[in-house]
Amino acid sequence: MYLRLDLIKKVLYNENMDTYFALAEPTRREIIELLARKGELPASDIYRKFKVSAPAISQHLKELKNAGLIQGTIEGTSVCYCIDPKTWKHYKTAFEAFFVAFENGSSCC
Repeated sequence: MYLRLDLIKKVLYNENMDTYFALAEPTRREIIELLARKGELPASDIYRKFKVSAPAISQHLKELKNAGLIQGTIEGTSVCYCIDPKTWKHYKTAFEAFFVAFENGSSCC
């Protein structure tokens, strides 16, 4: 099954696929919302905010980082995470184009 998904991903891949995949998971969206509210947080503070295991949150952080949505900086024995502003500016600009078209009277039919 995974081999087929990897093949499909390679054939149909576009630059936004990893980002959309990362944001499709509710816990990852909650992590993004937390970082958007708090700015930057050490991994240990992020772990404490959720009822799932630390390794599960660590995997979510890894997926978000691989998608370019967050940054992680090593500070001593801890990793501090924050939103990656460059990526978010890119998506804000891209999605604003959709909303402008909608607000300018673009209709469904």
